[in-house]
Amino acid sequence: MTETTGSLFIISAPSGAGKTSLVRALLQSGLSLSLSISHTTRLPRSEEVNGRDYHFVSMDIFQTMLGNGEFLESAEVYGNLYGTSQKWINEAVAAGQDILLEIDCQGAHQVQRIFPCAVAIFVLPPSIDALEMRLKTRGQDNPDVIQKRLAAAREEVSHIHEFDYVIVNNDLDKALGDLLCIIRAERLRRDRQLLKHRSLMDQLS
Repeated sequence: MTETTGSLFIISAPSGAGKTSLVRALLQSGLSLSLSISHTTRLPRSEEVNGRDYHFVSMDIFQTMLGNGEFLESAEVYGNLYGTSQKWINEAVAAGQDILLEIDCQGAHQVQRIFPCAVAIFVLPPSIDALEMRLKTRGQDNPDVIQKRLAAAREEVSHIHEFDYVIVNNDLDKALGDLLCIIRAERLRRDRQLLKHRSLMDQLS
């Protein structure tokens, strides 16, 4: 049994801001973070693996889970449904794991209502032109979808005041360094340290 509960770190960003690449680099940094794997009705892309990138489920299964109250948060994005398992999050946090949630602004707001101590981080692209170029370069969307994603980006950025930290992802290595600083600092907060090192404090008191 751990002495402290785990923390929730939320990372949100407009599509194309480099959030997925940043999260992958973070998970390889050795900071001992567990990534929450969302359920989605979206079809998997060619490089995606079920259970690693997402839990890919049918619309019927998703709706059943939603009706049973199994999701901590859920949202519809470009016609697809996404949801985070409430049971998995509760068990992981209670076991002392620090959890990384890669979700959109809708989901972030829902999570913050239930876990007000969650640390919310928003990732910005360096410019709207850079964002459009990234969306075109990755070759996953047609021009109409790209324009919808750019419009959605402006809407998402309007919620930036709901987040605790903001990172501009102009250079992946620098953005990763900023993200590592945030997580390390949050782990060093007084209340967490006093709980984690309770026996030490007893000796020194």
